[in-house]
Amino acid sequence: MNIKFRLTLMSFLQFFVWGAWLITVGNYWFGTKQWSGAEFGAIFSTLGISSIIMPAITGIVADKWINAERLYGILHILGGLCVAYLPQVNDPATFYWVIFAAMMCYMPTISLSNSVAYTILKDNKFDVVKVFPPIRVWGTVGFILAMWTTNLTGNKASANMFYISAVTAVILGIYSFTLPACKPQNLIDEKASFSKKFGLDAFKLFGTYKMALFFIFSMFLGGALQLTNMYGDVYLSEFGNMPEYKDSLIVKNSTLIMSISQISETLFILAIPFFLKRFGIKQVMLISMLAWVLRFGLFAYGDPAGGLWMIIVSCIVYGMAFDFFNISGSLFVETTTDSSIRSSAQGLFMMMTNGFGAFFGGLISGKVIDMYYTVNNQRNWHGIWFAFAVYALIIAIAFAVLFKHKHNPKDVETIAH
Repeated sequence: MNIKFRLTLMSFLQFFVWGAWLITVGNYWFGTKQWSGAEFGAIFSTLGISSIIMPAITGIVADKWINAERLYGILHILGGLCVAYLPQVNDPATFYWVIFAAMMCYMPTISLSNSVAYTILKDNKFDVVKVFPPIRVWGTVGFILAMWTTNLTGNKASANMFYISAVTAVILGIYSFTLPACKPQNLIDEKASFSKKFGLDAFKLFGTYKMALFFIFSMFLGGALQLTNMYGDVYLSEFGNMPEYKDSLIVKNSTLIMSISQISETLFILAIPFFLKRFGIKQVMLISMLAWVLRFGLFAYGDPAGGLWMIIVSCIVYGMAFDFFNISGSLFVETTTDSSIRSSAQGLFMMMTNGFGAFFGGLISGKVIDMYYTVNNQRNWHGIWFAFAVYALIIAIAFAVLFKHKHNPKDVETIAH
């Protein structure tokens, strides 16, 4: 097999592992196990904790002691074994610790898969900028097909989705050992300080008002990023509790409907150069925040009959909401930080959104839903989504007023062409 195909297969399996359960775990939690919302929020907070702790540690290990592709394979096998154990768990506390262990293994493999791909492509004299994006797109395709597999095999609320994920993870782990060697580069200086080794130098950017404001908004918006992944599928499935919607297409194929969000994500990536060139970095970030308001607001008023169009449009809007902030935020960091700490600053951006943001978003949303929007184990989804929409609107208004950034067209030339 040629190198590009082998890396494409790695990218496909990387996100198939995650897509098999991430969107549908809420159905298993609330529907099959009948556990509470507060405890469910804690499950998604494990993504945040793992994103904060593990990437820097595994990055150092791969840089100094072990081939990146081998570390990648070991983590997938260990993570797969953890996920395979989840169906045996019968209490939420144990479930939390098992999935926490699984996420500690899985989350660093996202950045490791990029490192492995970059190294192998460079070693084989490929233009990484040109060749990598089409390879990465297959990761999203893998995520979507995993969702479809879970739904179409009737496993969106069953333990089997964990087995599908676990088997795929172990296969990917074994497969990664056949990839070309990515030997330790020893790029990190032995005498480097602790903060430099772990990418903590970038925290001094909090001393600048503009950067501190940007990272704080990144964290607040990061709290919203996983909400529809957490609750979207179970929201659509619970329309089945109403007699008039019980046999509707949207209830039976909720995961397929949710996959429109991921399809939209791949398409909106292509639109980013146009929007950045036309509106600039700050405006694109603001468009993303307003798109989150629409995402949640349309869910609040949608239903499987007359309001079906709202649910579909909400899923389409997701691509804009998710991509526009991640890409424009990354570009803002790239164009406003010193080259000596740029990679650490990018890591801090991801830590604030996918780390602290996801952690607090998962914990707080679960408790709020349990306290204010759940009565006799019945969730008030209109109130839940409306509250999330108000949250996103407050962030958008505050960002528009407080965050000052003058657009320089040259900043986006590398993306816009």
